[in-house]
Amino acid sequence: MLTRAAMTTNASDSLSYRDAGVDIEAGDELVKAIGPLAKATRRAGVMGGLGGFGALFDLKAEGWQDPVLVSGTDGVGTKLMLAFETGIHDTVGIDLVAMCANDVLAQGAEPLFFLDYFATGKLENGIAEQVISGIAEGCKQAGCALTGGETAEMPGMYPPGHYDLAGFVVGAVERAGILPKLSEMAAGDTLIGISSSGPHSNGYSLIRKVVERTGLSYEDAAPFSNEESLGRALLTPTRLYSKAALPLIKTGAIRGLAHITGGGLTENTPRMCPEHLKPRIDRAAWAPPVVFDWLQREGNIAEDEMHRTFNMGIGLVFAVAPERVDAVLKELRDLGETPIVLGDLVEQ
Repeated sequence: MLTRAAMTTNASDSLSYRDAGVDIEAGDELVKAIGPLAKATRRAGVMGGLGGFGALFDLKAEGWQDPVLVSGTDGVGTKLMLAFETGIHDTVGIDLVAMCANDVLAQGAEPLFFLDYFATGKLENGIAEQVISGIAEGCKQAGCALTGGETAEMPGMYPPGHYDLAGFVVGAVERAGILPKLSEMAAGDTLIGISSSGPHSNGYSLIRKVVERTGLSYEDAAPFSNEESLGRALLTPTRLYSKAALPLIKTGAIRGLAHITGGGLTENTPRMCPEHLKPRIDRAAWAPPVVFDWLQREGNIAEDEMHRTFNMGIGLVFAVAPERVDAVLKELRDLGETPIVLGDLVEQ
């Protein structure tokens, strides 16, 4: 049994959590800093604010009738390494939201609320604020609320200036609108694509290898851009597709939807198809952005490998019944998109 004398501490030997590398006050200051960012993303269903043990969302307050919840989680992958090397931290948060929110769109769901996990060895130099400001911007673009998250300061787990990110989104879709509509999809359905902003958040382990081979620095001018450094150009954030896809989903015109992430068109488009159908895509139907030409040339990458690793300029693909193609193309153009007819569905 410990005696009172044994439990007495010597002030000069006393340890605190800060001595172990965790600064609770810095964490509290971060929460205060991100409060206005989260508030700016608020929507009608959000109950409460930051600081609770969980995020509450009232579906009834938003008028849902027979909703099915759809959840998704993802990260940013080794694209984070470019953020560490360049010191550019204000865009990877957008990537984080996009990778999650675009995935639930593929089920026909509207993204409702988002939570993030930010882990680092030490909170420093406003990096966390920059990252979370990007997350808030991504939530604005997706139309979902940033309702909370976790900031973990873990000394010894990460090198100085490094961190990890994960995101979690919850969306909803009326039961009758769940995608893909496997029983309706048929041979002859048209595949319509809309553009990506670049590699998005996939293939960056290969991209980093290509950059290493060229000998270029991320501070050098991008060979495929007249206005940006190589680092800034390669950190172009992932597009969010809620505003383009949700109006079409709600009309019932879309039978299937694929978010083109790792695996490219080659592996992601078949994921929305019933077993008896497969996509037939004409690679000559569009010209990939110049960043992909540069990567292929400098890395001496085979054509099939490019299409299996990258989105090649197509971020989202819709499957549409032939009789509704013209209306869908017009709607997308009215929304400022430049849709591309990529091909169709055929029997296996």
